[in-house]
Amino acid sequence: MSAGATGVWGRAEQQDFRSRVRGCLLGGAIGDALGAAVGGLSLEEIRAAHGPDAVTDFVPAYGRRGAVTAVTQLSLFTVDGLIRAQVRRDTGAWHPPTDVYRAHLRWAATQHDWGPDERRKENGWLAQEEWLYARRAPTRECLTGFGDTTMGTLDLPRNPAARDSAALTRSAPFGLLVGWEPQLVLQLAVECAAQTHGHPTALLAAGALAVMVHGLARGETLDGSVQHALALLAERPGHVQVTDALQQALGSVRQGIPGPALIEALGDTDSAEEVLAVAVYCALVGEDVRHGLRLAVNHSGPSAATGALCGALLGALHGETALPPAWLAELEGRPTLLELADDFAMEMTQGPALHGPSASAPSWLTRYPRG
Repeated sequence: MSAGATGVWGRAEQQDFRSRVRGCLLGGAIGDALGAAVGGLSLEEIRAAHGPDAVTDFVPAYGRRGAVTAVTQLSLFTVDGLIRAQVRRDTGAWHPPTDVYRAHLRWAATQHDWGPDERRKENGWLAQEEWLYARRAPTRECLTGFGDTTMGTLDLPRNPAARDSAALTRSAPFGLLVGWEPQLVLQLAVECAAQTHGHPTALLAAGALAVMVHGLARGETLDGSVQHALALLAERPGHVQVTDALQQALGSVRQGIPGPALIEALGDTDSAEEVLAVAVYCALVGEDVRHGLRLAVNHSGPSAATGALCGALLGALHGETALPPAWLAELEGRPTLLELADDFAMEMTQGPALHGPSASAPSWLTRYPRG
């Protein structure tokens, strides 16, 4: 799909793209919510708490069913930053990593402020959403990385030893930039990961995920998208651990009936490459979205992270209509997720009609200020 590059989108293309954007964001949030209550538990502890089949449905976390964690919060602000970057492109001030960083600073404010500060005119609409002002297990690396206005770069990354999955799990939205070349999508995801995580494995896992989502959003198969990511990774120094993890995930697909033993052989830690491998494996072997997500959260690893990534991949692959309605109905923040997804799709397909030289929608620039 090269429509994003040419600026000409047919109606069917627009509708397909919007469905995949919705699917990616909502699917990621559903997976996050499904695993939110059991992160940090071993499989034995999950079964002891929820029965021999482990987690098959939302279970209460943070006082409600369907609650999301910092994984979803940060992904929302990633999208907000990407929209802002497109809006600011008209001004010639075109540096997407800076716009994404500023968006994540707005997320950081939600972690210590009581609620929205209406005096901050540059906040736009997302930072005014009161439900986002809640601490949902953010990692120390994210809090310190976004703790001030010093932006991490590839030359001077924040937290240079950090290789956990918290940069990876906010990186699916980069893949929705379907008008970009895959190499540029990978580079943007890597540069933005460096704002909190400096370890090469954490950086390249984030880039690999973005390339996979990019392929899916352009209509590729999941296997084809993984192969595409592997090809681009091979050009990058320090790729071996991520490449090996993904190759192991692909090999595990042929090793028998999917289950926790195969999943935990891929990794039961929060290192970025293991989390990515588990998510890819579960997305590949899942009979449908529900089955894939249940596999993705029922193991001794970080369930919210693997669930969120698996959901984002399956949502981008199949579109929103493949997501289980009962889970969508209970999902925390669904109106916000839908509104942001549709705004992103509209900006990517209709941006010139919103803030171009021949047309302007003042309310759009209130929602996504250029300042």
